[in-house]
Amino acid sequence: MPEGDTVWRTAQRLDHALSGRALTKSDFRVPQWAEVDLTGQLVLETVSRGKHLLTRLETVTLHTHLKMEGSWHVYGHHTSWRSPAFQARVVLANDQWQAVGFRLGEVELVERTSEGDVVGHLGPDLLGPDWSPDEALSRLRAIPQRPLGEALLDQRNLAGIGNMYKGEVCFLFGIHPRTPVADVAALPALVERARTLLWVNKDRAQQATTGDLRRGKSLWVYARAGQPCRRCGSKIRSATFDELPVRDATAKGSLSPDQDRARSTYWCPTCQPEPKR
Repeated sequence: MPEGDTVWRTAQRLDHALSGRALTKSDFRVPQWAEVDLTGQLVLETVSRGKHLLTRLETVTLHTHLKMEGSWHVYGHHTSWRSPAFQARVVLANDQWQAVGFRLGEVELVERTSEGDVVGHLGPDLLGPDWSPDEALSRLRAIPQRPLGEALLDQRNLAGIGNMYKGEVCFLFGIHPRTPVADVAALPALVERARTLLWVNKDRAQQATTGDLRRGKSLWVYARAGQPCRRCGSKIRSATFDELPVRDATAKGSLSPDQDRARSTYWCPTCQPEPKR
């Protein structure tokens, strides 16, 4: 699932292409909204809220969520789509651009006054104007014995952290992801570092937490199971988040790479010792 900075960047692209222009075409290729026609409506803006996208028009808001496989593409009118047409779920066009949502995990139209029904449950957005470190810390600490990694992924606590940033920020602070929130003395600094990482990466496609943008050098632990830790040389480990036994990434019966990365937690056993039970 895309991280919050990727969704923020998607919102920026959609906002640039659609906002301030009337739609010349709207095509909803999902059964619930198949008969809706928004042609002629002015698009006001597109904003991100954590991992959610809100495209605001004159009368309604289009709420979309990419989930694991979704994406929004922006094309000129005479440009071929990079994904097959059967994967398109929404097409919005104006006199200059067409925005196409492929394999979107969620598509729904809500009244402008009812956006809270779809994003009101979210905690403070790490990249949003509502960001409040005090509120985020209060929500994280509400369940003191909850594993830190799990708490960081809960969008009700703070919105925007996905599996990659969860693993990377835990490594940077030398904290095992299963450490209870109550035992993390550096929680305020960790939350601020997470925000900094999303902020510095939001304007570039190549995310980096190491400071090195070169391919294969940009991350500390995420998706690096079995490879040496960049700090101490120990082999990076991974386990599914429901605490199944540690698995070697190349072992028979492993999940596909994409599934494995989506579900797994990565850490260095030396730099991030597992908490005593």
